[in-house]
Amino acid sequence: MNTVRNNPAGGPAGSSAGDAIRTKNLTRSYGKARGIIDLNLCVKEGEFFGFIGPNGAGKSTTIRTLLGLIRPDSGSGEIFGKDIVKEKKAILKEVGYLPSEAVFYQGMRVREILKLSADLRKKDCSQRARQLCERLQLDVSRKVEELSFGNRKKVGIVCALQHDPRLLVLDEPTSGLDPLMQREFFNILKERNREGVTIFLSSHILSEIQQNCTRTAIVREGQITACDSVEALMKTSAKRVVVHGGIRTEMIPGIRDLQQMDHGWSFLYTGDMNELIRVLSQCHITDLSVSEPDLEEIFMHYYQDGGEAR
Repeated sequence: MNTVRNNPAGGPAGSSAGDAIRTKNLTRSYGKARGIIDLNLCVKEGEFFGFIGPNGAGKSTTIRTLLGLIRPDSGSGEIFGKDIVKEKKAILKEVGYLPSEAVFYQGMRVREILKLSADLRKKDCSQRARQLCERLQLDVSRKVEELSFGNRKKVGIVCALQHDPRLLVLDEPTSGLDPLMQREFFNILKERNREGVTIFLSSHILSEIQQNCTRTAIVREGQITACDSVEALMKTSAKRVVVHGGIRTEMIPGIRDLQQMDHGWSFLYTGDMNELIRVLSQCHITDLSVSEPDLEEIFMHYYQDGGEAR
């Protein structure tokens, strides 16, 4: 299995045909503060791609560098085959971007903000904006300063989607949205994705990635530690084992994430399953279950133990 440092994550080296996003050793530092280091990433056109990591892992820095908002220190990147430094104006015409925190001019009403966003792109987006506002239950007559954080996020979503971009770059898009609006938002994204739009979703909410993305990269301390389909990432050698009864956990090698429960234990097991059965056969067991871990447990494996870059 190749490391991401030597091979662009998720895609073969060579031609960039069919790639929505491709980077090669992309690096951006902030002095002593962490940025991104030798980041290699490949997102194919039409993918619903997840980019996950906790705050400070390098997700927003990656996005801002890709969109030309900050300049890389070294390395290179392309969006639809266009250089992110030399051709950023052409790139932005094809991209819808939702930052984690959207800021708007005070005193403007929602309809005025949406029109300003459309006018900057020299495009009539009124019909699409109206449809999105209806689905997101956004009141276009209200002023920005009257809006809750969630409603400001809705304004940002409409601004990002109304011009029908080829690529949607979404940085923590659901913060502030209630569960019903989150569901409607992802329904909209799935519809766009079926129409061929590439979606790059940055999030620290693992359930969003697991339920909506087909492939994902895990970023840690400015580097990608894993990149694969969500299904493949979840097919790990580790198993979630729940044992009810009296056992001596120190007799079982390969245990991680040990949790004591009423009348038993739960743990991740990476050892030989035959050895586990041998040890448990010597104990008084009333119930036993073995299952695949969920994405959150896989994510914690890569963060706590370092994982294996792929």
